[in-house]
Amino acid sequence: MAAEVAAGAGHDVVVFDQHRSPARKFVLAGRGGLNLTHSEPIDVFLDRYGPERPHLESAIRAFSPDDLRAWCAGLGHETFVGTSGRVFPNEFRAVPLLRSWLRRLEGLAVRFEPQHRWIGWGDDEALQFATPSQPVSVRVDRTILALGGPSWPRVGGDGSWRTLLTDRGVRVEAFQPANCGVDVEWSGVMSDRFSGVPIKNAAVIVEDQEVRGDPVVTRAGLEGGPIYAQSRRIREALTKGSVSVQIDLMPDLDIRALTARLTDRRRSGDTATKWLRRAGIPAVGASLMREATANQLPKDPFELAQLAKAVPITVTSMSAIDRAISSAGGVAWTEIGPGFELESLPGVHVVGEMLDWEAPTGGYLLQACFSTAHAVGRAAVASELSRTGD
Repeated sequence: MAAEVAAGAGHDVVVFDQHRSPARKFVLAGRGGLNLTHSEPIDVFLDRYGPERPHLESAIRAFSPDDLRAWCAGLGHETFVGTSGRVFPNEFRAVPLLRSWLRRLEGLAVRFEPQHRWIGWGDDEALQFATPSQPVSVRVDRTILALGGPSWPRVGGDGSWRTLLTDRGVRVEAFQPANCGVDVEWSGVMSDRFSGVPIKNAAVIVEDQEVRGDPVVTRAGLEGGPIYAQSRRIREALTKGSVSVQIDLMPDLDIRALTARLTDRRRSGDTATKWLRRAGIPAVGASLMREATANQLPKDPFELAQLAKAVPITVTSMSAIDRAISSAGGVAWTEIGPGFELESLPGVHVVGEMLDWEAPTGGYLLQACFSTAHAVGRAAVASELSRTGD
């Protein structure tokens, strides 16, 4: 995106990519449907960035969700709004959009240099690259670093750039997993029997904040949309020790209604699991309740309803960062000047997940990456015009 903006203003632009083909993480993002952005009102949208909103707001307002949809349409790919308000290209995939985008960049004379891994600066301040054949040194007027965070390193970056910047005195906050699963010490029964099973229409509650959805049991713990949405709260709470996450298995019923249902649907000779199933709680939910009580389920309908409405699950840690959808941490905001330029390294800009922010899934991640890159492209052009007077 930054290359498109700069090349569109008439500058010579080269994209150095460590992989054989460009935008591999972008393609991964579209594997289950390319969620580009969200259709909610802009102020609600901006609130999704939490404490980092002030740092991102001007860039997102300047290249907004509506602008992103118009940009897609300009590439010949109309978008639609899903039932949840999320925005997707009509093809629902990343590859067709990427092909059109690369054709546009080719038309703007943007040059791509694959298999060039940036390894820092030389004594003459030229950019240094490792390639399969020989080291390469390149002098440029302006550098835009779009190296990403360390999540999914096999298709994107691995965060190794952190040392290159800290060696130059740039403060970089430690990377942490975001939008990821959590680890739970399940019993063998839970992990063997229910791994991969979703807990349908549940609510995940952390510190009185509730998110509805379908969390999924894994061999190591839990993942899925409502877990990802709560990952920041869980991660921050884990700094004080293990965390108890509550799962409401019947969020559409209050305690009184669920107690009445359990009382009405109890049959003589029913096992606890069968009784719960009659009340609408599936086997995976019953197993969660057994996990939470060491297999000592209450027999009183009211006590059982209380448990079903707030099943306590002890989370021991976050899942590994290399499996996270995104990452927190990155270049500290105190290091960033106008146009996302590094204060201590004039002429060097950073964008996207290199910066210290995070957001939930739902289109917010890609939107902020597009918007910061668009802002950097404009800033680089303005800086070069100021420098050369041309």
